[in-house]
Amino acid sequence: MSSERSDQQSRRRALALAVVVAAYVLSFFQRFAPAGIAPDLIAAFNTTASSLGVLAATYFYVYTVMQVPTGILVDTLGPRLILLLGGLVGGAGSLLFGMAPSLDLALVGRTLIGLGVSVTFIAMLKIIALSFAEHRFASLVGLSMLVGNLGSVLAGAPLSWLAQITGWRGVFVGLAAVSVLLGLACWHLLREELVKPGTPASASAPARPRFDRTVVLAGLLSVLKNRATWPVACVNFGICGSFFAFAGLWATPFLTQVHAMTRAVAAEHVSLYFAAFAVGCVFVGTLSDRIGRRKPVLIVGSHLYALVWLVWLSGSTLPLGVSYALFALMGLVTASFTLTWACAKEVNPPLLSGMSTSVTNMGGFLAAAILQPLVGWVMDWTWQGGVTAVGARLYTPQDFQAGLLLLAGTASFGALASWSIRETRCRNIWQPPV
Repeated sequence: MSSERSDQQSRRRALALAVVVAAYVLSFFQRFAPAGIAPDLIAAFNTTASSLGVLAATYFYVYTVMQVPTGILVDTLGPRLILLLGGLVGGAGSLLFGMAPSLDLALVGRTLIGLGVSVTFIAMLKIIALSFAEHRFASLVGLSMLVGNLGSVLAGAPLSWLAQITGWRGVFVGLAAVSVLLGLACWHLLREELVKPGTPASASAPARPRFDRTVVLAGLLSVLKNRATWPVACVNFGICGSFFAFAGLWATPFLTQVHAMTRAVAAEHVSLYFAAFAVGCVFVGTLSDRIGRRKPVLIVGSHLYALVWLVWLSGSTLPLGVSYALFALMGLVTASFTLTWACAKEVNPPLLSGMSTSVTNMGGFLAAAILQPLVGWVMDWTWQGGVTAVGARLYTPQDFQAGLLLLAGTASFGALASWSIRETRCRNIWQPPV
């Protein structure tokens, strides 16, 4: 009987994680979709680079603001309710975005999309932290991100191809229905309390803290006051933020206007970046767990990532094979930032894993929210007045170089911050203050 119950619990944990990862695939798609349809958005709303940056970054604004509240809600109320609400709100936003007749309504829709999907990742981390062995955390996060990155791959060449055939608006209307269905599936499948592996069925799962404002604020302050939290958040800010800003919006225009690639070839580069990132997530997490170290993997990966930016800043014309290889390399080494969630969890109280990972995660989304429109603003500032055949602004390589310099500097900041991370040896090292 005990073996049968254990098998049932394992299947329940796997199924719960699978449905949340499916929602995570959708959140990744929504995050990077503007890159795949950037020319369509420019044509539909007649936007400048800075306006396009604001439209794409609206997602990151609300996602950043929601990280700490999401961590608090996950730690106190559990993931079930917020995943349902997230699916409903994200579905409403996707519908509005797909039907928006003006840029203002598209901004509202993009805001609702960001609000809806902002709860998914932290809920997924909480389920992994509660339901699986601690030493498997980084590996499972990497595996979940491998699957989740399917959404980012689909947001590259496949979305660009589909948008040219059926129109980008129809894609987002369809995604609205998918979002609602996933929210309902989470509500249905997360009925039972998640328990630690090996816990008898009769035993109670670790009690969640009550939603007491004093207790919640005290927990959040303990995470914020922990000096070991901030280097991790800075690495996330630099590496993840520059990745989101570039791959999530500016990579396709950069490749088409600076390197004279067709839209299809540029989209293939972005899809390759995402695919390599997905593979890198599994590789980095598994490598870190196997060698029992976090810091060396983060240092090497983040420094390689920062060095690749020097190639793009040089303005060199590269053979197509070399540019493909560089995008693949960027994807692999960008994945090093995924260890920051494990580092944050392992230097803070286990009960506050939702808050600690959300504070860290906020760094990357804050950087993306700042960088996407800022890069566009710099490009508009240096714009010389050229326009395309359809009336959209045409930017020179010098315009893009000025914008990419911001991304390269942010990536270098993240690489330098990796030296200050505390090594945890893949276990929780938090100790209550004396």
